[in-house]
Parts: sequence; structure tokens; C-alpha cells
Amino acid sequence: MTTLDIAKNSKIASIEFRSSSADERNYAIREIARSLTERMNDIISENNKDVEEARKQGLTDAMIDRLTLTENRIQAIIDSVQAIADQEEVVGQIISQKEAPNGLKIQRQRIPLGTIAMIFESRPNVVIDCSCLAIKSGNSIILKGGKEAKYSNNILSELVREAISRYIPKNVVQLVSSKEAVSELLKLKDYIDVVIPRGGEKLIQYVYDNAKMPVIAHFKGLCHIYVHKDADLKSAKEIILNAKVQRPGVCNAMESLLLHHDLPKDFVTDIIETLLGNDVEIFADEAIKSIDQRIKLATNKNYATEYLDKKLSVKTVGNEKEAIEHIQSYGSQHTEAILAKDERVIQEFQNKVDASCIMVNASTRFNDGGELGLGAELGISTTKFHSYGPMGAAEMTTTRFVVVGQGQIRA
Repeated sequence: MTTLDIAKNSKIASIEFRSSSADERNYAIREIARSLTERMNDIISENNKDVEEARKQGLTDAMIDRLTLTENRIQAIIDSVQAIADQEEVVGQIISQKEAPNGLKIQRQRIPLGTIAMIFESRPNVVIDCSCLAIKSGNSIILKGGKEAKYSNNILSELVREAISRYIPKNVVQLVSSKEAVSELLKLKDYIDVVIPRGGEKLIQYVYDNAKMPVIAHFKGLCHIYVHKDADLKSAKEIILNAKVQRPGVCNAMESLLLHHDLPKDFVTDIIETLLGNDVEIFADEAIKSIDQRIKLATNKNYATEYLDKKLSVKTVGNEKEAIEHIQSYGSQHTEAILAKDERVIQEFQNKVDASCIMVNASTRFNDGGELGLGAELGISTTKFHSYGPMGAAEMTTTRFVVVGQGQIRA
């Protein structure tokens, strides 16, 4: 089947899908959860093929971590699927209503975007998360994953299509895998309403430059944590370690640490030594570099880099203004965090830092659809149209006006 055929089938399925009920959509999602439970061993077996090939190809440990599915991770996916099914209905939801002086009832109603093309790399969980969010929001979706996860993506997409076929059109979810599919999808504006790239900077830029339909981009996550001079030092250390070390290969991991120069020297030394002890490679300014000979001198390129690995840029700043200016220069509008007690400083940070999520005294790792109550996410949009931040089911809808009258005519 050609990419054009798949796009046409997706458009047809999208139209058929409009008449589905909330119960049918939720039954389909729960059936996906049941199938994931039943076929967990098969999924892990196929995923092992991808992981083995990734090791042969010399992918980084962080990339392999993003690719790997374990029983615990599949169970977390199942939990997310159940959470999506349990969420409040968004399709057809009336989000506002008022009555005009002439008696017209003016409503705003949520409706699906239509057909979504999702182009992503590495993470096979995206197949499940995005399929379920598309179903919940009444959209059809075409998935294009990277070759590094081909075995995992194939079994998961087949599982989804088989699971949902009892309740909704199976072509609501389709997978394309040919190398040429990306360039072909980006031309099909008559059949695809929006394209969402999620992956490396080169992929996203390519989609932006070539798509004939609107793009909602998940650009890089160059996330900062600024530690103000009055921060709670015990929790600051825990937050910094969590944000960098727990899963360094994900987009909400910290990539740059900004430290106020009035922080206690023993605290700064302890943080640096602890990070080094956790195998984090540090690139820093002269003040931090003097702490340990293993630290390398940072350049502007370091401060502009999303490492997605156990690497970190560190900089000393004189005050919150310098921290904010640094973030304004190097940030990617993804996730930015401040660790502080002074409400004035916190408020200034919130007002002047533009990011899809601002964390106050919490790890950047919480900018995630599941953690923020969305069940899962299509991606974290760093562009403000049509959404900003994690995209759940509600963010995969738009609104239209429904106007109810009793024979009114315009004078």
C-alpha cells in the first residue's frame, strides 16, 4: 500500500469516526490496554531485536534507554492507557455558552482536528500513547516511527489496530515505515490536517521546511535549573540529581545548571562532586572548573546543546537577572525551573522566562503529560500554535461555534 493510499484511508476513517460514541472510543482504548497485558512477552521479544540492533549500530546508552521496553515500562504504558480511557470526554464538549440580546444561544464546542500525521524517533511507547490520545479526541492518526524501533513499532501498531477493530474503524490508526514516507506525507495536505514531528532537531527542521500543512513542533528540550541564593539546599540537591541523572536521554532532563554566586561554596562543591560521582561529564565556567580537574571549560556551543546524555553545562550567575538573560539566550521554550524562596524573584522568573512549563522548586522531569494529569502526551509543543506544552486529548481538538436560534434573522 502506498503512502497516498494510507492517507486516503485515514481521511475516510476520520469521517466515519465522527459518528462514534464516547463509549465506543473508550471501549477501544481499554481493549488496547487488555491486549498490551496479554501480549507483553511478545512485545518485549520484538523490542529486544531493536535494542540488540541499536547496540550493534553503536547508539548511545541514553538512546538505547529511550528505545527499551521492560515489563515495568509496559505496565506504566498500560496505566496511562487506562487513565486516558477514564478521562472526561472532550469530543463535543461545550466549553462556553452565552445568550445574545436577540435570543441566539452561542456555544463553543470541542471537535477533532481531523487527520494527524505523527513523525517520531526512538520511543516505541509513542505508538500507544498517540494512538490512544487520537482515539480519545476523535482523530485519525498516521504514525511514522524511526527505523531503530521498527520491530517494536510494528507489533504495537498491529496490536492497536486489531484491538480497536471491534469498536471503531481500524484505519483510525495506521503505521507507515518506508524511508520515503516522511517526504510523501508532508505533501498530502488534502488528506492530512496537521503534522507533528517529535525527535531530533534535524527531523523537526526538515518537517518545518517541507510540510504543506500546519506543523505543531516538539523542538529540543534545552532545560535549565536556576538555583537562587536562598534556595532550600537539601531539596535543591535532590532536584538537580533527579533532573539530570534519573533519565538523561529524555527531553525534560536538565541540560544547564545556573548557580547564584552567593550560594555556599561547600554546597556547590558537593553538588559538582556528586554529579561527577554519577558519571556526569561537566562543562563549566572558570569558577566551577576550579573545583575538579575532570571538569572541562564550557563554550557557547555547550550552553546551546541539548545533550540527551550524562553531560551538563554549569554556569555561575551574579543574580536572577543574569540567569533569566542566559535562559532567554539559550533556552528552547520547553521547561525551565527556579529553586528559590523569595516570591519576588520567583515572580520575576515566571514573568520573564518564556517556556511551555515553569517549574518552581520542582524537577524539570515533571513536564510530562502523564505527570500533569493528561494520561499521556502526543508531545510537548514548544510552539504556541495550536498548543503550548504537553498535548493531551483536549489539545488535539479545536473549537467551533454552534449557534442555536428560534427563527432569528439579521437586520
